[in-house]
Amino acid sequence: MKIAFSKPSLPTDAAHAGAVVAGVLEGKVLGAAALALDAAAKGALVRAVAASRFDGKKGQTLTILAPAGLAVSRVLLVGLGKAKDLDAQGAQAFGGAAVAALLTSGDAEATIAVDVFDGSPLADAEFAAHAAFGARLRSYRFDKYLTRQKKEDKPSLKKVVLNTEAYAAAKTAFAPLDKIADAVFLTRDVVSEPANIIHPESLAARAETLESLGVEVEVLGEKQMKKLGMGSLLGVGQGSDRESKLVVMRWQGSAQKDEAPVAFVGKGVTFDSGGISIKPSAGMEDMKWDMAGAAATIGAMAALAGRKAKVNAVGVVGLVENMPSGTAQRPGDVVISMSGQTIEVINTDAEGRLVLADALWYTQDRFKPKFMVDLATLTGAIIISLGHEYAGLFANDDKLADRLAAAGKAVGEQLWRLPLGEAYDKQIKSDIADMKNTGGREGGSITAAQFLKRFTNDVHWAHLDIAGMAWSKKDTAITPKGATAFGVRLLDRLVADFYEDKK
Repeated sequence: MKIAFSKPSLPTDAAHAGAVVAGVLEGKVLGAAALALDAAAKGALVRAVAASRFDGKKGQTLTILAPAGLAVSRVLLVGLGKAKDLDAQGAQAFGGAAVAALLTSGDAEATIAVDVFDGSPLADAEFAAHAAFGARLRSYRFDKYLTRQKKEDKPSLKKVVLNTEAYAAAKTAFAPLDKIADAVFLTRDVVSEPANIIHPESLAARAETLESLGVEVEVLGEKQMKKLGMGSLLGVGQGSDRESKLVVMRWQGSAQKDEAPVAFVGKGVTFDSGGISIKPSAGMEDMKWDMAGAAATIGAMAALAGRKAKVNAVGVVGLVENMPSGTAQRPGDVVISMSGQTIEVINTDAEGRLVLADALWYTQDRFKPKFMVDLATLTGAIIISLGHEYAGLFANDDKLADRLAAAGKAVGEQLWRLPLGEAYDKQIKSDIADMKNTGGREGGSITAAQFLKRFTNDVHWAHLDIAGMAWSKKDTAITPKGATAFGVRLLDRLVADFYEDKK
């Protein structure tokens, strides 16, 4: 979908023809744009609002079809909520609500009239840019395999134009957001794909497309990983016909080329059957998105490179397929990780931490980063704890934890910090190895994090358990049902706010 910006104008001639969108504050307070439209329509909008239950609450919509005096198919009024809440997320929700209502309406073009109300924390250009960002994010569809869609179900909206006096500044402000949207779409695409399409080799190939953005990409195969001693990661994929991969992505955006990088590490289990500890069949199809942490890591690197972030960053993703076979890892096996620590594999379905163990150790050992943040759909226990509202946050450094939480809040990707501690660490003590890969049901998300902590070598580190956030079963303000790309905007904001060169 194309996004454009232009000066405000009343759609009173046939050249407009499409839909027009205007915002309304809670309490049925129409802004200047809506009032101008109403005047041209001889009061039709005010009468429609008065006769409806629409009162401007955030996300509400009211459609007035083909009002006289306006050369438009419809006027869509979108509730903005209270003026004080019209921050970046509020503006994005406005654009998202407009696109959600018009995407399959039959209109090919929509014009969003941008008002900035007294009390809003955003200026005109910022509001318009974030409304455009929300519109683009909400326009996402994964329908490549739908061959018999009805005409009325197919997207018709091809272009959204945002009208604002600050159109030139808005276009400039939108440019980096547009690149972040590209990265979000890349992530949503690979998470949405079925496991017969996205597997370790093909996901590594998707990561290699970042080279067009200036990212250096290196793909390690099983021979190279075996030489490095990555017995923990390799054990997970040994039951699959598909070769495991480790992908290393480097973006050198800082003026100081020798500056220590920030590092992101992603779990990429492209399909998780559970291995020999096989999962129940019900819902197993969802395990195509057990690589969402790796996808978000690839997306975050794409976002940083796309907007030319002034930072040195490394992304490392461990890509495996966890399958049962005659060569599969067995419960009770002991593997030797790259760190030299030994692991008793109690449950082959606690495999993500085995992948991350070697990926984390490799990252800190090779790149000596400022910090590491790993992302993983690691435990079902985190969904029991936090539902689908927050991702779990674990960290060995308070400053990093606070910065992650702040970045998440700023973009609407919320994190909730959970504890780490010696008592939990004791739950993964093994009788025959340095540790076992599961500590039982109690505190399952915490013991998984304690396991990962053993492979950080005391580097500043945070673990994001995104199992409850990687996939949504309902539409939200700027995310349609399906893959969310949770983590891409969060990590980009973390870098932008705290680690990017300011000069």
